[in-house]
Amino acid sequence: MKIKTEKSTVAFNAIGYTIITLLTLACLLPFLLIVSGSFTAETEIIAEGFKLIPDQISLDAYKAVFSNPAQIVNAYKVTIGLTVVGTLAGLFLTSMAGYVLSRKHFKYRNGLSFFIYFTTLFSGGLIPWYILIVKYLGWKDSYLALLIPSMIGAWNIILMKNFMKSIPDSITESAKIDGAGDFTIYWKLVLPLSTPGLATIGLFLALSYWNDWFLANLFITSENKYPLQFLLYRILASAAVLKTNVAGNLSPDFKPPAETLKMATAVVVTGPIVFLYPFVQRYFVKGLTIGAVKG
Repeated sequence: MKIKTEKSTVAFNAIGYTIITLLTLACLLPFLLIVSGSFTAETEIIAEGFKLIPDQISLDAYKAVFSNPAQIVNAYKVTIGLTVVGTLAGLFLTSMAGYVLSRKHFKYRNGLSFFIYFTTLFSGGLIPWYILIVKYLGWKDSYLALLIPSMIGAWNIILMKNFMKSIPDSITESAKIDGAGDFTIYWKLVLPLSTPGLATIGLFLALSYWNDWFLANLFITSENKYPLQFLLYRILASAAVLKTNVAGNLSPDFKPPAETLKMATAVVVTGPIVFLYPFVQRYFVKGLTIGAVKG
């Protein structure tokens, strides 16, 4: 009976690993096509379409993207700065809000939780929001317009609140008996126990800042303040690459790529952020599941 059970377990694991491997390859294939397409000659893509192993290697797309290295490097600096500062500040504010709303002795927590949740259903609209940012706050062409709006989200607060509910009350109660204040409890006890939730929300915030181009499109006018996504968006959105500042550094006989340029910009944008995921992956699933189950 034991041997039969072991065989069934081995068979189940083999089938499970096989299915997961196939799904992983299916998810990895589009990214490999993007990388391969970025090194493929434009004429080959037009004639034969995308394929994993190109017949002719070409760096024309990367020449177009990096024809003005200083501009790309500056855009990287802006994006990295916004991502780091926004993620750290967002985690601090979100975790504080989640801690307060998870405390049972805070009598206004249900009302505030409702108002936070209400913002996920309705909003004031784009035009009033634009007027607020530009006219009343004066953040036109300012980094604050890229930093502040994405710093705190209702979903992140709700997720952190539900996650912190999973922390036993006995821990905070014993700390209060010892004379610890709310901020001390939050900083020295609750935060260290909330690492999975913080890693999950931190990944959400980092991806939000890294991939954002819309706010720059609305509020940023100076080229030296362009984040990476918006700079590459301007390159791709241009009807002809030669009309952009990047293409001004290309030789006159260079025929700018179109399809391969899209692939190259995708690699340039997604490459660095892909390396962030392995460091938070072990916390990611735990943070989502615990925060979702505890209500």
